Amino acid sequence: MSAKAISEQRGKEFLYKHICTSAAVQNRFLYATVTAETNWEHLTQEHPWLLTEQLVVKPDQLIKRRGKLGLVGINLDLQGVKEWLKGRLMRETTVGKAKGLLKNFLIEPFVPHTQEEEFYVCIYATREGDHVLFHHEGGVEVGDVDTKAQKLVVPVDDKLTEGQVTEQLLTNVPADRKGVLASFIVGLFNLYEDLYFTYLEINPLVVTNNGVYILDMAAKIDATADYICKAKWGDVEFPPPFGREAYPEEAYIADLDAKSGASLKLTLLNPRGRIWTMVAGGGASVVYSDTICDLGGVDELANYGEYSGAPSEQQTYDYAKTILSLMTQEKHPQGKVLIIGGSIANFTNVAATFKGIVRAIKDYQGPLKEHEVSIFVRRGGPNYQEGLRVMGEVGKTTGIPIHVFGTETHMTAIVGMALGHQPIPNHPPMDAHTANFLLNAGTSAMRTPATSRTASFSEPRTPNDATPAKKSKAGLPAKTQASSGCSRAKATTLFSKHTKTIVWGMQTRAVQGMLDFDYVCSREDPSVAAMVYPFTGDHKQKFYWGHKEILLPVYKNMADATKKHPEVDVLISFASLRSAFDSTVEAMQYPQIHTIAIIAEGIPEAQTRKMIKMADEKGVTIIGPATVGGIKPGCFKIGNTGGMLDNILASKLYRPGSVAYVSRSGGMSNELNNIISRTTDGVYEGVAIGGDRYPGSTFMDHVLRYQDTAGVKMIVVLGEIGGTEEYKICQGIRESRITKPVVCWCIGTCATMFTSEVQFGHAGACANQASETAVAKNQALRDAGAYVPKSFDELGNVIKDVYNDLVANGTIIPAQEVPPPTVPMDYSWARELGLIRKPASFMTSICDERGQELIYAGMPITEVFKEEMGLGGVLGLLWFQRRLPRYACQFIEMCLMVTADHGPAVSGAHNTIVCARAGKDLISSLTSGLLTIGDRFGGALDAAAKQFSKAFDSGMLPMEFVNKMKKDGKLIMGIGHRVKSINNPDMRVQILKDFVKQHFPSTQLLDYALDVEKITTSKKPNLILNVDGFIGVSFVDLLRTCGGFTRDEADEFVEIGALNGIFVLGRSMGFIGHYLDQKRLKQGLYRHPWDDISYVLPEHMSM
Repeated sequence: MSAKAISEQRGKEFLYKHICTSAAVQNRFLYATVTAETNWEHLTQEHPWLLTEQLVVKPDQLIKRRGKLGLVGINLDLQGVKEWLKGRLMRETTVGKAKGLLKNFLIEPFVPHTQEEEFYVCIYATREGDHVLFHHEGGVEVGDVDTKAQKLVVPVDDKLTEGQVTEQLLTNVPADRKGVLASFIVGLFNLYEDLYFTYLEINPLVVTNNGVYILDMAAKIDATADYICKAKWGDVEFPPPFGREAYPEEAYIADLDAKSGASLKLTLLNPRGRIWTMVAGGGASVVYSDTICDLGGVDELANYGEYSGAPSEQQTYDYAKTILSLMTQEKHPQGKVLIIGGSIANFTNVAATFKGIVRAIKDYQGPLKEHEVSIFVRRGGPNYQEGLRVMGEVGKTTGIPIHVFGTETHMTAIVGMALGHQPIPNHPPMDAHTANFLLNAGTSAMRTPATSRTASFSEPRTPNDATPAKKSKAGLPAKTQASSGCSRAKATTLFSKHTKTIVWGMQTRAVQGMLDFDYVCSREDPSVAAMVYPFTGDHKQKFYWGHKEILLPVYKNMADATKKHPEVDVLISFASLRSAFDSTVEAMQYPQIHTIAIIAEGIPEAQTRKMIKMADEKGVTIIGPATVGGIKPGCFKIGNTGGMLDNILASKLYRPGSVAYVSRSGGMSNELNNIISRTTDGVYEGVAIGGDRYPGSTFMDHVLRYQDTAGVKMIVVLGEIGGTEEYKICQGIRESRITKPVVCWCIGTCATMFTSEVQFGHAGACANQASETAVAKNQALRDAGAYVPKSFDELGNVIKDVYNDLVANGTIIPAQEVPPPTVPMDYSWARELGLIRKPASFMTSICDERGQELIYAGMPITEVFKEEMGLGGVLGLLWFQRRLPRYACQFIEMCLMVTADHGPAVSGAHNTIVCARAGKDLISSLTSGLLTIGDRFGGALDAAAKQFSKAFDSGMLPMEFVNKMKKDGKLIMGIGHRVKSINNPDMRVQILKDFVKQHFPSTQLLDYALDVEKITTSKKPNLILNVDGFIGVSFVDLLRTCGGFTRDEADEFVEIGALNGIFVLGRSMGFIGHYLDQKRLKQGLYRHPWDDISYVLPEHMSM
C-alpha cells in the first residue's frame, strides 16, 4: 500500500519540525502520549507544562469525528484529565461498525478561542493535481466541506502562491487574518509536497492574535517514499484502523515483506474464524475474499493476505507456517478450512512456492489434523502441474484432506466447495502437462505453419492491421527537434506484428519469453530490438529464436539504443522503483517512443503523477506502474505477460480473437486470458494497467481504443474498489461513445462487509468515499447498460452469453484454428519440469547455499553459531562431515594456533616476504609461500601419520621401525628439528602433549611415536618428535578413537591428505601476517647479498 494513515501526534511532529512559514505556529511539540502503562510522575517530569496548563485529551487511534462521539475532554486540569481517562482508557467502544479498545491518548494544551477564530483546511491528492479545500468556519459542526468549502486545484508539478490562496480560498476571511492564513497554507502545501503526504486535514485550525494553533489533524503519507523521506520521517509506525488490533504476526510478515523483492501481506480480521486464506496475487486475494463473503462467510473469514512476485521457497514457508500457526491456536466446532488459491501466475514457479507450503504443512500436520483442517488448492502458471501433484501427495502421506485443482476449474470454485455450497469432484479433469504443449510428437512438429492472422480471429485477414506512426528522427531528444507547440496525440493502436521494443534492465528470462511468443505467433523477426543496462558496457546477449541462437545488443544508455534502432517505438522498463522515474523521464525525451510499460511496484505517487503529466504532454501511453504489462495475441507481448508458453498455447494467445479486456491486476489479466479463451474465440488485446492509485493509463483510455478498433467486437473490464475511473465508462455508454458490448465487474465487494478498513493488495484498492466502493460502481455500471454479473463466479458465464449473442447475430464469425509452430523448450525449464536428466558436472556433500540459509554438512549456519562450535567445529563439518566432540574442536584450533607461524627464516615465509617486497599482491605472495610446503617443510603431517600408522598397525616394535627406516635409507617423517632438541624442547609440542594426554580417550599411536623418539634422541638429541610429527600421529589417534569414524574412514582421511590441510590453513595466517608486515614497513625490492652466495664456477670456465 502507498497511502497510509499516521497518528495525529506523528503528523503534528512532521509539521512542527518542517513547516516553513512566516505565520507564528504556536504550541510546537507540546503534546504527551498516555497509555495504560504510563507513569504519570515521569510524564510530568518530561512535560512540566502538564502541571500548569489547562488541557485537552483525546484518543489518537485514527478515529474520525471524535468530538461528536464525546471522545474529547476539553479545558481540564491534570487531575481532570486523569478522571476523564478513568472511564475511557482500555475500555471498549463502538465507532461506526468497528469495536475496539481505547488505549492511546494524546494530551495537549487547551487553546481558548472563539468560533470565529476556527477554520478548516484540507489538502489531498488526485490524478490531475492536489486539491486545497478551505472553509472559514471550522470545528465539530463543519458539516459537508465538499460542498461548503472554497476549492483550489494545484496542477501536478505546479507551485501554490499566497496570491492564489488569498484570491481563491480566503474570500470570506477577515482582512486582518488573510496574510497569516495565506502564509500558513502555502507553507502547509510545501510541507505536504516535501514530505510526500497524500492527505492532510486540520480541523479546526485556530488563528488568534498570538498566532496559529493546530488543534486536530488527520494525515496520510505515501509509504513508498520512505527511501526519499527517511531522513525527515525517521522510523514511522503506521497504526492499524480502529477496531483492529496490531498482531505480532502481521508485523513479522511486514518485516519479511520489507526484506524481500516479493510481496507478502497479512491482515488478521478474526483470529477465531474458521475460514483461512493463503492466496497468490493482489487481485486474486480480493476476488477470493469477495467470494467468501458472497457465500455468507464474512463472519468466519479469519484473514486477508497475499503472496506474489515469485517469493522463494523459504519465504513461502515462513509465510505459510505463520498462517498455520495462527489457525491452529484455537479449535472450531465445525473444523476449519484453508483456501490456497490464486490466479494463473505470469512468472512465479508454482511448484517452487508450493514446496515452501508443503514443508509448512508437514511441520504442522499434527495440529492440522487435531483442528480438523481441510485444504482446498487451485492454482495455475509455470510448472503448476508439478506443484499440484506435490500438494496432492502431501495430503495422502499426512492424512490431511487436501483437494487440488488446476486451470480447468474456475478460480473461485474451490470457495463453494470449501464452504459446502457445491460438491467436491472425485476426479477433477486435469489440463495437459506443460510438456504436452511444447514437445509435440507429431510428424509435423518441426514444420512451421503458414503465418497466422493479424486481424481479429473472426474477420478476414487484411494486409496491415495498423498504420505505422510517423517516425521521428531516431536518437534525438524532443528538445532538439522542431516542435509545433501542441501535444502529440496518443496512438489508438499500441502494438502490431511489426512493433519493436527496447527492454530496460537485464531481464533475460522475460526477453526470452517475448521472443518465444514472437516465434509461436509466426512473426518474421523478434520484437525486442535491444536492451539497455547502465551497469555494464555495450555488449551482445545471447537468446534463442526458435531453434536458432541470436545475439541482441545491450547498450549502456537510451541515447545509443534509440539512435541505432530508429524502428523502436515501445519501451519496456524493468527499472527498480528507485530508478524507474528517472529512466522513464529520460525515455520520453525521444519522440520515437510512444508506449512505455513500467513494471516496478512501489514508485511514489507524486513521481507517478509527474510521469503521467509529461506523458500526456508528449502523447506517450504509459502502461503501469505496478503491472505485468499487456498482450496482443499474434503480435506482441510485454515482458512476462501471459505466463510461459504452455499458458500462451492453452489460452490461444498466439492468434487474435474478438474480445479485448483491461484489468488492474497482472495475475487476474492472466485469469481473464483463461476465462475468455474457454468462453469465446479468444483475446484480441489485453492490458493490465497496474494496481497503483494513479496508473499511467486508465480504464477509459483503453476502452476507447478498443471501441475504435475494428477487430474488437466486445470489451471486458475488471475494475476494483477505489477510484472513480469506472464511472467514466458509465458516462461513455450513456453518451454512446461506447457502443460495443461491455462486460464489467469490480472486485472488492467484500470491503463494505468488514467492520474496519482493510487495505487490499493493490495500492489503489481502497475506497475513500461511498462512490468508490465496488458495490456502488457495479450498480452504476449495471444502470448504465454494461453487462454486470452477480459475482466474479458468474463472470465467465456472462462473457459467454454476450459472445454467443454476437455470434448469433453475425457480428462475430468464428474462424478455423491455425496451429502454432513448435517452440523448443529451454534446457533449464525442461530440467525443472523433470523431463530430462543430465549427469552433474560437480558433486558436493559438504555445503549447500541454495536455500534461505547456508548449510554446512547438513547443519544450518544459525545452528553453528547457536551451538558455539567455533572454527574447529566448522572445520570438522566441512573437512570430515562430522560434528566432532568439543575436545576435538579445541585440538584442531590449538593445532592452527601453534602452526600459524615459525618466523621469517623458514622457506614459506621467506618466499612470501620476497614476493611482497617485489610488489606482488596478497594472493600471489601467499601462493608463493604455500608452494614451498611439502615433505621437507610443513608437509610432514601426512607422511608422519602414514609411516607411524603403518609400522604400528603391522606390529613392528619401535626399534624395528627405526632400524628398518635406516636400512631402507629413508628419513622418519616428523622426527628431527634444526633448533630444538631433547634438552631444548619445543614448547608447542609440550602444550599439545599435555592437552592430548588429558582429553583423548586413547593415545596408542602417540605413545608409539614417543617410544621412537626415545630411540632417535639417544643417538642424536635433536631427533625429537617435532610439531608436524606430533600433530600427525595425534590426529590419527583422534580419528580412530573419537567415535565418529570407522577405521576405514579414519585411514581414508589420512590417505587423501586431510592432515596436511591443518598446516596449510594454520601457516596461511602467518604468511598473510608477513605480507601485511612488509607492506606496513614499506620494504623495497629484495636483492640477496653477494656475500651470502658462494659462486662456484666450473674449473674450465674459471681458467
